[in-house]
Formats: sequence, C-alpha cells, structure tokens
Amino acid sequence: MKIIPAVDLMEGKVVRLFKGKPEEKTIYNDDPIKIAKKWEIDGADLIHLVDLDATLGRGSNWELCKKIVKEVSIPVQVAGGLRNESTITEALNIASKVVVGTLAFKSKRILQKLLSNFGNDRIVISVDHVDGNIVVNGWQKNTGINLIEGINDFLEIGVSEFLLTNVNRDGTLQGPDLDFLQKACNIKNTKIIASGGISKLDDIIQVKNCNAYGIILGKALYENKISIKEAKKIA
Repeated sequence: MKIIPAVDLMEGKVVRLFKGKPEEKTIYNDDPIKIAKKWEIDGADLIHLVDLDATLGRGSNWELCKKIVKEVSIPVQVAGGLRNESTITEALNIASKVVVGTLAFKSKRILQKLLSNFGNDRIVISVDHVDGNIVVNGWQKNTGINLIEGINDFLEIGVSEFLLTNVNRDGTLQGPDLDFLQKACNIKNTKIIASGGISKLDDIIQVKNCNAYGIILGKALYENKISIKEAKKIA
C-alpha cells in the first residue's frame, strides 16, 4: 500500500481544512517546499499536492506547485482546480499524475481524450462523497451520482485509479469510513486511494485490510499523531 502525504496549499502556505471548509483552516507551515522534501526524506511513496485556492476558485498556487515538483525526486500527483483540458495537460507535463474530479463528471469526452493521450496510469479520478453521493466543485455541488455506480461508469472507459474521500471525515481525525472504502475496494480492477479521517496507526491497518492501493495522510501527520516511517512499516 502506498503511503501518500498530502501537501495542501492555500495562499502559499501548507494548511488543512475541516471537512473541506475554507473558513475552518489550520496553517501548519509557510514553506511548502521544505515540507514536501521532509516527507520525501521520511520515505513517502508519492506526494499528494493540492491547490485549494484553485479548487475553491479564489486564486492559484500553480507556480509554487511547479517548484515543489522540481524540488523532490519522488512522484507527485497534482490536484485542485484541474477543470479543463489545457490545465490538466499542463499539469501532466510536470507531474507524475493528476487528480481529476469536476471535469470527469462534466465531460467524459475530454476525459477519454486525456486517457488516450497520457495513459490511464496517470489519471486519478476523485470520487469525493457525502453519504455515498459524489460531490464536485470543491465539494460544493452534489451530483446525485451513487459512489459505486460512478466508479463502475469510469471503469468502463478505462479508468482504474480512484481517490476516495468521505467529506464528513476529512480533517476530523475521526477514523476512516471503512464501509464505503471496502465496497469500493471490492470492485474488480480498481486501485483505491483512501483519504479522510486517519488519526492513528490502527486506522492505517484497517485501510490496508480493505486492500486499498494507497492512503492519504494529512492532519494526523502534521499533528505528529503518526509518522511516515511508522506507516511504511505497516504498509
């Protein structure tokens, strides 16, 4: 299982949000490059780099994202506000992978074109959900699409990797949503990255037991409740 620390950017700083709410943010560091390099040194398999300002439509940390990608030697997957073909293409020119959410649900045609141009191993579909219903646009809009049905629809066009976040667990340290995670991991030919609610090493063990492909570590990592080195021993 891949151990993937999150580096969430807002106004050039490393932050974490509570349930995705920008008004409930905690600033952890004002040097994102330093943080990314620390996670690399600690043994992370991949860095999950999120531009929250772009996600929320209130700015961009793109130049900073490019610097971070250049400064680390491990793979980086870029997420946040990648809502058109040109932006995603630009991101794929520097990063190992991109995480696509809103666009994937708006235009299967563009998504299929990206899969054809770059390969399905470089496109991760974000299936963020509230009570099993997928949400988009920075978690502001409910699509009405069932989580499992949504995953199956993307599998049919060649997608295999998904980032699964229960919005109500994100940034809460209340533990992962194992119910929906297990259902998603049971779908054949999927690679599921679990995100949201991780608070202790036992949570990582439970996620691994669901046969998840990877796990995102956020608040628990920044608040020293777990370490990448400890997580790697479990993974």
